[in-house]
Amino acid sequence: MSPFIFPALLFGLGLGTMLTFSSSHWLLAWMGLEINTLAILPLMAQHHHPRAVEATTKYFLTQATAAATILFASTTNAWLTGQWDITQMTHPLPTTMLILALALKIGLAPLHSWLPEVLQGLNLTTGLILSTWQKLAPFALLLQIQPNSPTMMLLLGLASTLVGGWGGLNQTQLRKILAYSSIAHLGWMILILQFAPSLTLLTLLTYILMTSSLFLIFKLNQATNINTLATSWAKSPMLASIAPLLLLSLGGLPPLSGFMPKWLILQELTKQDLPLAATFAALTALLSLYFYLRLSYTMALTLSPNSPTGTTPWRLPHLQTTMPMTIFTALSLFMLPLTPATIVLLTL
Repeated sequence: MSPFIFPALLFGLGLGTMLTFSSSHWLLAWMGLEINTLAILPLMAQHHHPRAVEATTKYFLTQATAAATILFASTTNAWLTGQWDITQMTHPLPTTMLILALALKIGLAPLHSWLPEVLQGLNLTTGLILSTWQKLAPFALLLQIQPNSPTMMLLLGLASTLVGGWGGLNQTQLRKILAYSSIAHLGWMILILQFAPSLTLLTLLTYILMTSSLFLIFKLNQATNINTLATSWAKSPMLASIAPLLLLSLGGLPPLSGFMPKWLILQELTKQDLPLAATFAALTALLSLYFYLRLSYTMALTLSPNSPTGTTPWRLPHLQTTMPMTIFTALSLFMLPLTPATIVLLTL
């Protein structure tokens, strides 16, 4: 790809997201989502591999369907209520359509089936953008919509936590496991969105930090499936010891950082007289924890056959930049004591 085209596409990604962030009119928000989608498509297909092209086509069709539904729902709302404001979604029909369209955009269950397939066809760098940055604009819209009944959001959240945990159990490809991990975490975010938006933002922040760290670690190790993780100790012994902590943190194991948002969400659901939803979400978190434990076991407790070629890579200098990975990993592992300050900042 041309060195001039790549910065232009990254600028388009940032412009689309910021346009959606700053807009109060549905047409402007829709334009931001479209700019965002059009900017990432060339990044996804840049290597011209058949799987990448297939993943790009699937992503384009899915996002186009969601964008068309958003436009139709916002027009319907303007027709029924005379309002184009994002915060003035008062009619239940367009509100329901919009929530489902945004759920399709970010990959919430039961509208999730495109996400693992698309992520599997991409390289780890583009997969990182798709799993983190591309969630921000739809979430900015979801935070501003106030449906009359929280039942739909609760059902979407519980379905996503279940599908995200269940779907990742039988996977051997790391990108598909991260896709199901994304679905499960999105479920936790949507579950609490109506009751405590600051907790949704906290969960999104911790998810982005931990997922970015894992994607960058897998990229450094050139790992795409579980078997290749067994050689991580030979490529970078220090990372092989830190990565299981990140994986268990993603699973929500105390006293790691990923436990913080899950605990606060369960506490808030109990305060809202939803003990069954809290219990169901906690049980589905155990499903996710199982496949994180599988990855941790492979990285930390298995050794590939010992040979001179297998033990030399960690002694040799590598050319990849590790500063972003170092920052994200440190933040992911040490955020737990900063919980009160983070919540105060997010509620301002």
